[in-house]
Amino acid sequence: MTRISKDAVPEAGSVTELRVSAGRHVSAAGAEYAREKVGHALDYASEPVLSARVRLTGHRDPAAVNPFVAQVNVNMSGRAVRVQAAGVSTREAIDLVAARVKARLERLARHWEAVRGGRGEVTAHEWRHGGAARQRLPFFPRGAEDRQVVRRKAYALATETCDEAAFDLELMDYEFQLFTESGSGIDSVLYRRDGGGYRLAQIDPRPDEVARGATAFTISPTPAPTLELDGVIARLELTGWPFVFFRDRALDRGSVLYHRYDGHYGMITPAA
Repeated sequence: MTRISKDAVPEAGSVTELRVSAGRHVSAAGAEYAREKVGHALDYASEPVLSARVRLTGHRDPAAVNPFVAQVNVNMSGRAVRVQAAGVSTREAIDLVAARVKARLERLARHWEAVRGGRGEVTAHEWRHGGAARQRLPFFPRGAEDRQVVRRKAYALATETCDEAAFDLELMDYEFQLFTESGSGIDSVLYRRDGGGYRLAQIDPRPDEVARGATAFTISPTPAPTLELDGVIARLELTGWPFVFFRDRALDRGSVLYHRYDGHYGMITPAA
């Protein structure tokens, strides 16, 4: 673990704290390799790194193509950055995630320089250009009868444009971004399409009111279904999608149920 003294002023690329946690299928050597590789990638940060955490997980399911996952969470001057990668081995997952951390920090540095120089936001295309190809991470093949909603998260949805939602989605390496679209004022989700690009879904689509910017995306004309939890789970299992966007019957707001990497479910709802 790398630390600096309390009296020192953190410099760009310095790491106040770097923690590595490893699952039971990850060796101690793998944890040390992650510390070395990710620590080097953090040198490319243009702002002080207040903390960084590496989490290594894996499972021995013979049907899994890339059973080892490396996740890096960085707190850089108060801004959260998350990067994930999967590989056939712990070492491959670490190599991939370290390369993506380096690319992500370099792009974030260019974004901050653009803002400071008065050139505005870096577009989503510029943000992704040149980065390692992103692949959807596998989730543990847990039997449907054993799956439960093990994480519920409620927060006040940000009111933002699709440009801003795409930037947040890329910065945090999410599959989707739940937010209130600023032009229409409607609960919406921007998500990655298979094969590339973005698509916007809304609980009550108003395509003519959606604010347009630099990010290209399509809009689903179908309203989000109004469901209770049992219906959402059934829809998620029936479709095989990574998540389902729906109108929560009790809240009357847009919410998301998604597959977690441990094979269980997670739920995101707007705060009351």
